[in-house]
Amino acid sequence: MGNLSYFLGIEVVRTSQGLHLKQRKYITDLLEKADMLHPKPVATLLPTHPKLTLNSGSPLADPQPYRRIVGSLQYLALTRPGVSYAVNKLSQYMHCPTSDHWQAVKQVLRYLYGTLDHGIMLCKQQTSTLHAYSGADWAGDSDDYVSTNAYLIFLGSQHVSWSTKKQKGVTRSSTEAEYRAVANTASELSWVVSLLLELGMPVTATQTAYCDNLGANPVFHSRMKHIALDYHFVRGQIQNHRLRVQHVSTHD
Repeated sequence: MGNLSYFLGIEVVRTSQGLHLKQRKYITDLLEKADMLHPKPVATLLPTHPKLTLNSGSPLADPQPYRRIVGSLQYLALTRPGVSYAVNKLSQYMHCPTSDHWQAVKQVLRYLYGTLDHGIMLCKQQTSTLHAYSGADWAGDSDDYVSTNAYLIFLGSQHVSWSTKKQKGVTRSSTEAEYRAVANTASELSWVVSLLLELGMPVTATQTAYCDNLGANPVFHSRMKHIALDYHFVRGQIQNHRLRVQHVSTHD
């Protein structure tokens, strides 16, 4: 069948450095569905002001186009980690989208039009080092004040796993929100290590999770009693020398 070039909407371009995965045609088809074949490109995914809320704008007479486009955007996150947060945010309004939400979708599409050839570069590398970045926006949702977790896992310089997901309940401090995020990151790191070992690829014994919150270090204190499960899970990973939690500046 020859070299892989197109599979399930993902274009594969082989170069001397490795494989470049992108979804140019998928984005173009998406723009056509939205009747936005030649929009004006923008530099940001979501508007920073005013902040999107559940009741901002007026309800759409026909919510189906919104649901179709946002559903399609979820698949696009396979090669575009940068759109994960925006897609996660827009997906929260699927049950009752409004005019403001639809305008936000259009902005995402305009951003994608200006970055059609962006994607993931899978480079050749000889490394067995895994590390991750973990974060949370404490009470970032102004509708229910639930925080959102995010992590990005690298094998050497290559990102191999990422996620943006709302937490299950309201957290009472930024430390709790960040610690839940670290626990989710540690769990995903364990799964990636297990997968690589099954594939016969050796990995370093200890992985590093970078977190920008000093309160989420492995020191237990009274303010963390309500997150004991996450704490003990992370502490167990550290004691078994499978994980190292390290602070990193937000600016870095």
